[in-house]
Amino acid sequence: MPHPRRARTWVPPVPRIGGPGSGTGRAAGPLVIFLAALVAIVPQLIRGNSCGHDFDVHLVSWLDCANAWRHGIVYPHWTPSANWGAGEPRFVFYPPLTWMLGAALGFILPWSLAPIALTFFIFAGAGLATRALALEACNDAVSTLAGCAAIFSGFTLFTAYERAAFPEFMGGITLPLVVLYVLRERFPSGSLIRRAFDGSTVPLALALGCAWLSNAPLGVMASYLLAALALLWALLRKSWAPVMRATVATLLGFGWTAFYWIPSALERKWVDIRQAYEDPGYNFENNWAFARHANPVLALHDVVLHTASMISVTMIAVALAALLVCRRRGTLPVQTTTSARLWIPLAAIPIVVLFLLFPISRPVWRLLPEWRFLQYPWRWMEAVEAPMAIFFAAALWPRVQRARIVIACACGAAFLAATVYAGRVFFQVCNPEDTVASTLTDLRTGAGFEGMYEYEPPNTDRSMIAMNLPAACLVDDPTLELGKQDDDGNLVWDASQKTCQATFPAVTGWETDPEHLRIRAATTQAGFLVLRLLSFPAWSVRVNGELMRDLPQREDGLLAVPVPAGEVNVTADWVITPDVILSRWVTAVSALLLLAVFFFERRRASSPRLS
Repeated sequence: MPHPRRARTWVPPVPRIGGPGSGTGRAAGPLVIFLAALVAIVPQLIRGNSCGHDFDVHLVSWLDCANAWRHGIVYPHWTPSANWGAGEPRFVFYPPLTWMLGAALGFILPWSLAPIALTFFIFAGAGLATRALALEACNDAVSTLAGCAAIFSGFTLFTAYERAAFPEFMGGITLPLVVLYVLRERFPSGSLIRRAFDGSTVPLALALGCAWLSNAPLGVMASYLLAALALLWALLRKSWAPVMRATVATLLGFGWTAFYWIPSALERKWVDIRQAYEDPGYNFENNWAFARHANPVLALHDVVLHTASMISVTMIAVALAALLVCRRRGTLPVQTTTSARLWIPLAAIPIVVLFLLFPISRPVWRLLPEWRFLQYPWRWMEAVEAPMAIFFAAALWPRVQRARIVIACACGAAFLAATVYAGRVFFQVCNPEDTVASTLTDLRTGAGFEGMYEYEPPNTDRSMIAMNLPAACLVDDPTLELGKQDDDGNLVWDASQKTCQATFPAVTGWETDPEHLRIRAATTQAGFLVLRLLSFPAWSVRVNGELMRDLPQREDGLLAVPVPAGEVNVTADWVITPDVILSRWVTAVSALLLLAVFFFERRRASSPRLS
């Protein structure tokens, strides 16, 4: 006899804030979000790019990535224009999502518009992600208002304009999606497997992976946020399903992004990565909310810290005040439903973040792995944007139909005022040498750009690399310092200094082949060729076909290669290291598993049996 089908368990409909008749429509809501994102970038459309704190670093990464693509390198590892043309392994350690998106936009648009376009897309993505999270308990109108509020929140505008921190900016997209897929439950009843694998596992794995591929501190925040919310949600739902879903999603999320994080983790010993968190300005101990420091080096840092602190406490205050208004108005559902309990983890986020902003949370920062890489406690405000926006919209949205137009107009005026404020206060005017046009000129002339301390070889100082170095400089002493300080304090080399016995151009260099260097020289005596190339173990250096090992170390970190007298052919080729091969296999296997889980969840979701 065929097995009889069990009847579906009826679940009462979830009440939505705003009422069923106040929606903006599935198409109208996203359109409003895109319009809001367009309004948010108006200052840049009028005044040009805002050269925030990280603008030049990211622009150079985009340009180097685009150059690598032109030479057929799909996933570049070396940033050749850094350190005045000596390069650095930035692409090994810096997550690829935004520098690839920026490079792609640069292929489609003029380079001056690429940063503005990326800002627009991240604004819109943050609004849509917040709206999607809000739709779990609110109607379309309230959810769309929440999405707009997320775009115009102080921290979003601050990150976009004053900091130009595009990778960190992506947290407005990835973190709400992590929260959404941790808390979403399509099947409140049924077996543990059915409740755990309900269609949210794959999106959760993708959201977590995208956080890691955007920004390493963001990945750390997303991972801990996922774990904490899964445990809290499991307690509230009295089920292990959220923990099971989160565990599988975490394994898959780390698996499919292994092509990035495995080399990044295993090759840390090849660079001075500690400078990313040991520098006084980047140490979390110097970034507690409203901290003040006697060290004059931190004077400008304290100004930015005060701004970030004011934004942080204001957003948390708005979130908690709006939550209280919702409770007093009875806006939040009180019956035992998924949407009622949804407000508990959302409310917990700003409360916990408030605790993390102050020195009382020091034990947490010291004990939990990788938290030192977050650098700034106020980075956790990325996680507060969506809950604050949802509480704000839910508290403000009126029950009376006529009042909704007034509220919508008032919010529109407030959002416009926030944009004007960002354009006047947060907007950073570009110095002449930092403009897109100037950067393009320096790239095309081969002048190169300043590098990043955390990617220099251990026990070296990249500030000792002189500008205008030749591709190869013949010296007797491999430790000889090249270059002298000019009137502006810059270390510059020129032929009149006579530090090089002879110089030789590159047959192929980073302008023509980013991961291969060729030098042909005719030397009158044996010595050392100091290459304009930063040392890194992935470089395979050969002289006349013979592999060079145990090269002498220079203080500036450049490669010094011993050469005989006569005709010399020096090659330096980027090679695929074993950890990269391992990472690609892990990514391939995890991608297949991700696909298998996707089809498994689809099959169970469509099955009428609650097994």
